[in-house]
Amino acid sequence: MKNRFGRARADFRETPPAWTAGTGCSGATDAVAHEIVADKIPALDSIWDAIHTFIRAPAGAVLAASAFAHFDPSVRLVALLAGSGVALSSHGAKAATRLAANTSPEPFSNIALSLFEDVVAVGASLLMAFHPLVILAVVAIFLVFTVWLARRIGRALGRLFHRGNGMASHAGSS
Repeated sequence: MKNRFGRARADFRETPPAWTAGTGCSGATDAVAHEIVADKIPALDSIWDAIHTFIRAPAGAVLAASAFAHFDPSVRLVALLAGSGVALSSHGAKAATRLAANTSPEPFSNIALSLFEDVVAVGASLLMAFHPLVILAVVAIFLVFTVWLARRIGRALGRLFHRGNGMASHAGSS
């Protein structure tokens, strides 16, 4: 992997001190361990997702903007906004799916869903590292699908509320 990412001008000889603080494990390893454990416990994962709503969107924005650090400021701003939007939409989809799974009385669907998320996260990370154009296409497809689905849901809710208002006005006139 060092040869693959050596072009990014990263120095792989030294690990940043913040990553090795604490128990001797890297900070990233600790974060991943907490994420894996928190996702398997139904009530805790909803609290975890609520907290991460305020972490993931800004992190996506900063990560996207830093990927375009040597570009024009307007390009960085677009990257910042797009990164935040992608992070927030993917997190929102995950959190909503988790809330729906948590209503199930048995714990196995929640654990299975969490394991599926873990596999998708590792697979997407590998795709991003070794085939970035493929993962870019996958993200673009999901964004188009999300916009399409949001518009359909919005229209359905509009019809539902319009129909509800019509029923209320008919009930009031009798």
